[in-house]
Amino acid sequence: QVQLVESGGGLVQAGGSLRLSCAASGRTFSSDAMGWFRQAPGTEREFVAGISRGGDNTYYADFVKGRFTISRDNAKNTVYLQMNILKPEDTAVYYCAASALNPYSGSSVYLSYKYDYWGQGTQVTVSS
Repeated sequence: QVQLVESGGGLVQAGGSLRLSCAASGRTFSSDAMGWFRQAPGTEREFVAGISRGGDNTYYADFVKGRFTISRDNAKNTVYLQMNILKPEDTAVYYCAASALNPYSGSSVYLSYKYDYWGQGTQVTVSS
């Protein structure tokens, strides 16, 4: 079992920044690839960013490229999502997720059902 706890969400003005954190416990953190997803009201959950076990490979949705950065610290069992130049359309509940997918590569990293464990989510609201 893996437990994931997100933090760092909140209310920010358009153009601002937030850093989300996701603390993991339950098994060796470096055994899982990690991803961030988001879900706005009335929409499906969508992939935002993903990172491989060692942190050497990262993946991004087109709508966040150049604005968001995913990183991880395996010594702290934590994955981060640095979000810059936030837009009102980034408003959503953000979830972190752990994946046993191996290899963590290709189109599979974008699929929510490839992730085995999920956090409870943290709300991000961007005002215009």
